Amino acid sequence: MLRFIANRLLAMVLTLWAVSFVAFAIIQLPPGDYLTTYVATLSANGDRVDPATIEALRRQYGFGEPYLVQYWKWISGILTRGDFGQSFEWKAPVTTLIWGRLGNSILVEGLAVLVMWFIALPIGIYVAVKKYSLGDYLATVGGFIGLAIPNFLLALLLMYLSFVWFGTTIGGLFSPEYESAHWSIPRVMDFLSRAWAPVLVLATAGTAELIRILRANLLDELKKPYVTTARAKGLPEWKVILKYPVRVALNPLVSTIGWLLPALVSSSVIVSVVLNLPTAGPLLLRSLTSQDMYLAGAIIMLLGVLTVIGTLISDLLLAWIDPRIRFGGK
Repeated sequence: MLRFIANRLLAMVLTLWAVSFVAFAIIQLPPGDYLTTYVATLSANGDRVDPATIEALRRQYGFGEPYLVQYWKWISGILTRGDFGQSFEWKAPVTTLIWGRLGNSILVEGLAVLVMWFIALPIGIYVAVKKYSLGDYLATVGGFIGLAIPNFLLALLLMYLSFVWFGTTIGGLFSPEYESAHWSIPRVMDFLSRAWAPVLVLATAGTAELIRILRANLLDELKKPYVTTARAKGLPEWKVILKYPVRVALNPLVSTIGWLLPALVSSSVIVSVVLNLPTAGPLLLRSLTSQDMYLAGAIIMLLGVLTVIGTLISDLLLAWIDPRIRFGGK
């Protein structure tokens, strides 16, 4: 198991290096360099450009130097000082802009993943065991509805119903008095009173998808001889189902954990805009449209890091639930 973990950690480091290289390439995509555009924008607005400041920025980021030199200055700043560069649109360090929003994204989308699995697992097992029953048909219809309704439309519907029925708005993650407050029980309660809407919206489509995948996988496993043998030996039905077929049927689902969080971040952009959520999605969208490339590159790189960490977690879970993976299929 230690060798398996060491191999995965080595692959994780190499993948992170590749992700950082791609993220920096995205930063370099716009023509020219950002500093030239920045100076031109300031001059067009009539602002005074301090030559010393411009020269300091040019030396700091290596503008005008070879690509690899600029990459080294960027990545060494991140690794040694945690410095992701400067957001020229917000006129602030990227680090101060992204941590709060990324934390909100991880919190909301992590809760959505938990809700998704908490609902999908028991329903997926039930509809596979009770196939073609009334419950199976109801879950199928509910799943198709969940997949068919766009997330932004469901968010708008929840906002309308919340206002009409309860007279409250559900935009944002905190009430104004708790936005900048320290974490406390009242702030957590305020967060939960608002976060249920985006969590429900983000979990709906994913839940329906997980139910369908688990149902199909489990139906295949329930037909196999080892299940018939276990039943013939007199094992209780719940033990026959939960101990082996469910574990095998979970393999494809566990292997996708690494993709869930980045997929939720990208799919939550429109939902975050509709519900006015201070998450990373709208910040990434705005940085891309305004060509604030150090900010965009930092968010893309952090999403890549989350993907790699999620993949490592899914690999460890797969090795735990299926020993064949731990031994490389031997």
